[in-house]
Amino acid sequence: MTVVYWILRIGIFGTFLGHGIYALGVKEEWVKYLNTAGFDTQLAYTIMPIIGVIDILVAITILIKPLKPILIYAAIWAFATALIRPLSGEPFLEFVERSANWAAPLTLLLLLRHQKEVF
Repeated sequence: MTVVYWILRIGIFGTFLGHGIYALGVKEEWVKYLNTAGFDTQLAYTIMPIIGVIDILVAITILIKPLKPILIYAAIWAFATALIRPLSGEPFLEFVERSANWAAPLTLLLLLRHQKEVF
């Protein structure tokens, strides 16, 4: 079971690290998602690097020690960021394609509920 935990942790780490790096660089395509969520364009550019830092901190935390509150945040945030795609006019398949982004932290969270020690 330890291998399963590490696969999930590494997968979550990669997802959040990659998205964090993109957000730090203010990925232009993501401005429309923040606009859809109610942020004006200037605020979207301002907060995207902050989101990037948070994503990177989530990635590192999950890799070092998967804390339950961070996993809950990761699952909710990844679900919301996947869902914003069809809400912003993209095909629903864009949400479906990103299912693993929120399912992995949710799965790890559920596994941790049944396991006292993961190492």
